[in-house]
Amino acid sequence: MSEQPEPIRLGISSCLLGEHVRFDGGHKRDAFLVETFGRFVEWVPVCPEVELGLGTPREALRLVRTADGIRMVNTRSKHDISDAMRAWAARRAEGLAKERLAGYVLKKDSPSCGMERVKIYADGGMAEKQGRGLFADALMERFPQLPVEEEGRLCDPRLRDNFVERVFAFVRVRALFEGRWTVGDVVRFHTAHKMTLLAHEPAIYDELGRMVATAKGAERAGFAARYRERLMDGLARLATTRKHTNVLMHMAGHFKTLLDGDEKQELLTTIHDYREGLLPLIVPITLIRHHVRRHKVEYLAGQVYLDPHPKELMLRNHV
Repeated sequence: MSEQPEPIRLGISSCLLGEHVRFDGGHKRDAFLVETFGRFVEWVPVCPEVELGLGTPREALRLVRTADGIRMVNTRSKHDISDAMRAWAARRAEGLAKERLAGYVLKKDSPSCGMERVKIYADGGMAEKQGRGLFADALMERFPQLPVEEEGRLCDPRLRDNFVERVFAFVRVRALFEGRWTVGDVVRFHTAHKMTLLAHEPAIYDELGRMVATAKGAERAGFAARYRERLMDGLARLATTRKHTNVLMHMAGHFKTLLDGDEKQELLTTIHDYREGLLPLIVPITLIRHHVRRHKVEYLAGQVYLDPHPKELMLRNHV
């Protein structure tokens, strides 16, 4: 009997799953995360404020800039819980290492979970959006390569595609180096991710290629850690229409002698229309996949770029 694949586990702010843990007793259920993405992952919910013991409902919290640094205080009573929250956050982040997370979705604007642009109040009551929630800070410090996003930013189709792509890449590279890998395995992995990396950051693809070329003499643990780090750094760079177009044209070049004149023109026109914003990315990709299957172009068939995440998510229908 074959083993069941390990579930893809992601951390998430509990309120995004519909749990009534907000300061006002409410929730912020996100339909995409629960109903769509949730079909492919297993969620690990965390609510820092409830798990710290603050209860629901509770007095709201805010971040305040003081002479002692950024503090977390109750908005009315001004009770300071910064030290307790930071100590709990460090312990909880360390505990999450046992969960084998492949990503994390945080609640935007939260003084505990916000990833960026969280309001920090000054003594005069003015607020600047330049903070990060105390738990989010501990999480990202503990797991610097982990794909992390806020649910608000996931409303942007490009950021949503990028986050999900990084989650599945994180799973693949972890599986590669946790197994009994060989240099040949790394070469095949790197080759399969060529087009994906070129769409994000060609310079990092080249850097990783140089690493792979010298992998045979490298210390194994250090090589694996560095390769994974730079791969995730590269994929965190947002792919652009221009870079996608370059990749599509590169792939089209593999059909130079395989397609007739009309087929070539159709493919080039489809890529051009994508570049001009007239078609979503899925259209030229689908046409290329068709030609790959028809002509059995093995090199392109092995490219992760053509199938980076489950088609049911329809992420590239919108970018």
